[in-house]
Amino acid sequence: MRKILISGASRGIGKAIALKLLKEGHSISIGVRKKEDLINTDLDPKTNDPDTFAVFKYDSTINKSSKIWVENTFKLFGSIDTIIHCAGIFKRTNLIFNNNELKDIEDIWKVNVMGPWILTRDAWKYLSMSNSGRIIVLVSMSGKRSKGFLASYSMSKFALMSLCQTMRNEGWNHGIRVTAICPGWVNTDMAKEINHFPKEDMTQTNDIANICSNLLELPNSSIPFEVAL
Repeated sequence: MRKILISGASRGIGKAIALKLLKEGHSISIGVRKKEDLINTDLDPKTNDPDTFAVFKYDSTINKSSKIWVENTFKLFGSIDTIIHCAGIFKRTNLIFNNNELKDIEDIWKVNVMGPWILTRDAWKYLSMSNSGRIIVLVSMSGKRSKGFLASYSMSKFALMSLCQTMRNEGWNHGIRVTAICPGWVNTDMAKEINHFPKEDMTQTNDIANICSNLLELPNSSIPFEVAL
């Protein structure tokens, strides 16, 4: 069973992944901005085994936040062999943006790109120790093509895809394997205002959770770099 860090697990895709992997017997450490959001949910620490489940405060815009989360998880589990990056934000910022939207662009860069980069850096030595480290990143089809007047979001996701390629290259000889999952619309809060595409035809969060589960069962020789949905 794996020792897994999951960012952005308080809702949506991250929550579905955490619940799936927890039920399968993996040890899960989730990082969230507001731990109180998990009270009276299936991911409430009070109703789960403290030896295999932990919740830590994590804010991807604060550099030291990830280091504290990683170190505390290592003390609890004794190892870390997997990171699943689910934290991200979505903003509609056009190419010709207004002056008051500059902060939105800076925020999306900090959360969608620098957050995964810094968390990976802080956990790298532990991933390298396992000889079968895994990094799974929820990117987006917006990291493969740009459309729909989403300049800042697409920019961040293209950069994140590049970061995934670098993780793969630099981690290969350490046994670290990387997979970028690139879905289109997923039936989450992010897509609640999308009316032209039926929710039942979107990718469902449990489907992505199943993909992550399957990836963790594969040997180093069979890990796909990219799963495009």
